[in-house]
Amino acid sequence: MLIEAQELMVSPPQVIFDCRFSLADPRAGRARYDEGHIPGAYYLDLDLDLSGDTAAHGGRHPLPLAGDFVALLTSYGVNKDTEVVAYDDARFAFASRLWWLMRSLGYRPPRLLNGGYQAWLSSGGEVEMAVNSPGIRPAAEPARFGSWCDIDELRALQQRGALLVDSREERRYQGLEEPIDPIAGHIPGAINRPWQAVTSTDGKLREAVDLRAHWGDVLEAEQLVVYCGSGVTACVNIFSLALLGREDATLYAGSWSDWCSYLTVD
Repeated sequence: MLIEAQELMVSPPQVIFDCRFSLADPRAGRARYDEGHIPGAYYLDLDLDLSGDTAAHGGRHPLPLAGDFVALLTSYGVNKDTEVVAYDDARFAFASRLWWLMRSLGYRPPRLLNGGYQAWLSSGGEVEMAVNSPGIRPAAEPARFGSWCDIDELRALQQRGALLVDSREERRYQGLEEPIDPIAGHIPGAINRPWQAVTSTDGKLREAVDLRAHWGDVLEAEQLVVYCGSGVTACVNIFSLALLGREDATLYAGSWSDWCSYLTVD
């Protein structure tokens, strides 16, 4: 599920995706890619490629249309068995979104570059500035994402005893601050496991023993549903759960931004 920078230098995969992005400045990720990236890497934008169109409900980063996303991958030469590596510079925050999207569609999940782009630079990796463009995108075909739920399905899962995990920072979970969404707080019944705890400050995944300590008794829950602000960084937690053998966690795709959109209406 992971690849180290040195291994990537020696054995590059068929396709590499640069997923760098900034929620504060949506154009920054593409600008960083243009300034330099891993040779051969294609750029995928969180807003334009890894998310769908926003509406009154559904969250700030709704899932893309599955058929359109399959067509996008095809334009980059990716099929169900293609070896893919993804990276970002934000502790897996955006690369894990691609990992979740591909896995949920039945693709061979991409391996994530441990430590991200900074690990590549620190290991002496070469930098390319040429823009790598995809081929012609085919027409979309029917497809469906798996392992996710909307707000109605979430409520049903909670009634059946599913454990809900909030992946945001503790202060946002506690409702002490909310820098993005219009309402602070968390979904009733949710526990807090911040996504940043999965990695160290250098962006590298923590050891398995530390991950198990992070999750604790959560690993024993019969059913897990994970959310964050908009369904993006929750994928970091889902990635770490899968590493520990819990590959069955469900993503509440709209997350808090979807949940509180109903509160503002009501």
